[in-house]
Amino acid sequence: MATLQFTFTDSSTLCRPLLSQLPSKSIHSRTRSFVVKASSELSRTRRQFIAETTAISVLVPSQLVKAEETLSEWERVYLPIDPGVVLLDIAFVPEDPNHGFLLGTRQTLLETKDGGNTWAPRSIPSAEDEDFNYRFNSISFKGKEGWIVGKPAILLYTSDAGDSWERIPLSAELPGDMVYIKATDDKGAEMVTDEGAIYVTANRGYNWKAAVQESVSATLNRTVSSGISGASYYTGTFNTVNRSPDGRYVAVSSRGNFYLTWEPGQAYWQPHNRAVARRIQNMGWRADGGLWLLVRGGGLYLSKGTGITEEFEEVPVQSRGFGILDVGYRSTDEAWAAGGSGVLLRTNNGGKSWIRDKAADNIAANLYAVKFIDDKKGFVLGNDGVLLRYLG
Repeated sequence: MATLQFTFTDSSTLCRPLLSQLPSKSIHSRTRSFVVKASSELSRTRRQFIAETTAISVLVPSQLVKAEETLSEWERVYLPIDPGVVLLDIAFVPEDPNHGFLLGTRQTLLETKDGGNTWAPRSIPSAEDEDFNYRFNSISFKGKEGWIVGKPAILLYTSDAGDSWERIPLSAELPGDMVYIKATDDKGAEMVTDEGAIYVTANRGYNWKAAVQESVSATLNRTVSSGISGASYYTGTFNTVNRSPDGRYVAVSSRGNFYLTWEPGQAYWQPHNRAVARRIQNMGWRADGGLWLLVRGGGLYLSKGTGITEEFEEVPVQSRGFGILDVGYRSTDEAWAAGGSGVLLRTNNGGKSWIRDKAADNIAANLYAVKFIDDKKGFVLGNDGVLLRYLG
């Protein structure tokens, strides 16, 4: 709120020019009455000023609050789940944009049929036969075919838009935990584990073919002499992995001290030194094909140009000291970043500058993922069952 400043001149200064014009014999008698009158006028002016500014101070905050409410482009959707659940992924059936599924920890599976306005719990009998409490990590649809992967190792498939789900058996020798799946074509999917294994299927998951010929650990042992900083400390798993629309991957090592990329046709993952001092929190793909990079402590970087590179530039952000955990692009120009303690940021110029949206300032939760289904439908997923829906 702008501060109004007024300068009041001393009453004797105001009176001096007029007093000099009075006859000397009457100056003392008239001075007293004039000063009293001037002081009275001045006092009334001050009282009027205080009354007006008090009225302003009462009105302005309520107007600001109203403006902030109307500026926000997100609303919270309350879910029928335990408060400790962390939401992990969301997807909608392409042939029915109002029909979608929401995944999370503690075997959480919710279903919506009104575009995400309301959600209802959904159970899958084949996932309830054992005493495991599954963590559903990823879901993807292509037409009416859908896939879900989770931990401990579980793979679910549907051919009827989620009306029924079939459990697909998995080999006990599968390296790592399944963290991501992408429905690709008819009866086809691409699956990734946290140890860097990439498998593809074309027959509903009955057979899988390895797309990467060696493990990440083997790749690092072979290339450690090439100067990849932190490779010797690699613990064998990814912290995060993200896929571009054209099938390229970028993954962050568990310690965040380097990152890896993979493109279709490559025999193994390509390790890269991080170009920033702080450790990497997450990485992903911009709408123009470039990379974004988040560091621990709230920093955001964008790659120079498009494609895979090790050159990044930092972009100033108002993260309030909390870490930024994910970025999601609604269009080439508009994107949203989310993070700890309800941090929510927006850019309208492809990421060159960011402003803070206060929609989640009063929500005591970390926001882990930003998911845009299309340019009109988007969601932010957090812990404690927090779900934000994009209003547009």
